[in-house]
Amino acid sequence: MRRLRRTGVLAAVVVAAAFASGCGIRTTSVPVDAGPAPSRVPCSVSGEEVAIQTTGIPVRVFLLCGSQLEAVDRRSPLPEEKAGGDPVRTASALLAQLQSEPSQSEQEAGFSTAVKGPLVVVGGQKGDPADTLRLSRQPEDLTATALSQIVCTFAHSSAGAGEETVVLGGPGRYPPRRYACTTELRERPESAAPTTAVPSPSAS
Repeated sequence: MRRLRRTGVLAAVVVAAAFASGCGIRTTSVPVDAGPAPSRVPCSVSGEEVAIQTTGIPVRVFLLCGSQLEAVDRRSPLPEEKAGGDPVRTASALLAQLQSEPSQSEQEAGFSTAVKGPLVVVGGQKGDPADTLRLSRQPEDLTATALSQIVCTFAHSSAGAGEETVVLGGPGRYPPRRYACTTELRERPESAAPTTAVPSPSAS
């Protein structure tokens, strides 16, 4: 009799479990609403931060956000009367912006920079094209992402050589090259920046 009772109890438990699973309690097939999916970083900074800065001139730099380069508007302390006429001074101000840590609001928006100092920029050497800029380190010695930031920032400013390009060289006697800020480079800044040789003025 005891065995029959135990068997009956066990059968009742099995039936109850089967009934529960038949009522939609199975966790593997019923979708669960866990709330909205995590949002992507905004990659956008409110214009309020730039607006409250009353000194300096508006500049645009390219920072890393996610896996791409995005343009960010800032203000540079470069005096206005010297901003547009000297590409080297403009490039120096932009390079300083790239080497500075993003502001708190920029960091919250997902921005960072791969450009690390010390790094300076000067004009071209004797025999270089007129629009040449030379860095204190060879461009190819920089990380691909850092060089992409510099190329796009310079190319989209008055320091560029036109058509979204910039002519860059290093401190040695190696000839400068023309770097292009392409859509592909902005989307994949870790890739090598496209370059073309620049003929020497004396060769023309």
